[in-house]
Amino acid sequence: MNDRVLLPLIGVTACLRESEDGLGSHQVGAKYLNAVVQACRAMPLVIPALGHAADAELLVERLDGLLLTGSPSNVGPQHYGGPPPREGNIADAARDSTTLPLIRRAIEVGLPIFAICRGFQELNVALGGTLHQHLHEVEGRFDHRSQKDRPPAERYDPRHEIRLTPGGALQRILGGAEVTRVNTLHGQGLDRVAARLRIEAIAPDGTPEAASVPDAPGFVLGVQWHPEWRATENSDSVRMFQAFGDACRARAQTRVQHGRYRRVA
Repeated sequence: MNDRVLLPLIGVTACLRESEDGLGSHQVGAKYLNAVVQACRAMPLVIPALGHAADAELLVERLDGLLLTGSPSNVGPQHYGGPPPREGNIADAARDSTTLPLIRRAIEVGLPIFAICRGFQELNVALGGTLHQHLHEVEGRFDHRSQKDRPPAERYDPRHEIRLTPGGALQRILGGAEVTRVNTLHGQGLDRVAARLRIEAIAPDGTPEAASVPDAPGFVLGVQWHPEWRATENSDSVRMFQAFGDACRARAQTRVQHGRYRRVA
């Protein structure tokens, strides 16, 4: 009999975008789905931004992992007591009301989480932290925004170093590295860091670039940059997605042992 391979099922958060019919369109970039397939060796399942109609408890029961994606939209400041957004801000209330409860439930039950860019900010807000809405206006901070005058592919080139927390979870994942270089395409950033988060990396200007949740029963890692971009071509990205994928496989194996999972060839 051939060996059987356990294929984890990873939920990938989508955004609700405007559409011509006025009903909207649930969208997620292919780069996230490709990273799950190629770097995690898992199967992605797109989670639509259904808001309160999304059953967080049901989702985490049936998933082996949760990937929180980046997005041009920003977390609504009402979720963290921030001032009203300025004109031109891109909001996605349906995504907010989908992801924030989902994050809290996922952490509670030990569902592995990998949070990227907006997802990293969602993780902080879900646990009680706040955000800078215009990070480049904060004294001493860099302009971390996407360079719109450059071709799309070049926007994902590494732009600055980050220093990893000694002995932290991310440093272990990256093989003991003290510094590495990352891309930067975000206009907002963490302000008050949630009490449950532990900073795993920081930019030279003091901006938190990665964090974990040490008291969570499962894997939780959030990063401010975009490791999903051509993930298999960057050794750091490969390490992070592999660590996430391994945690998802471990959860899937537990579900097999309890008869709640199907093996596939």
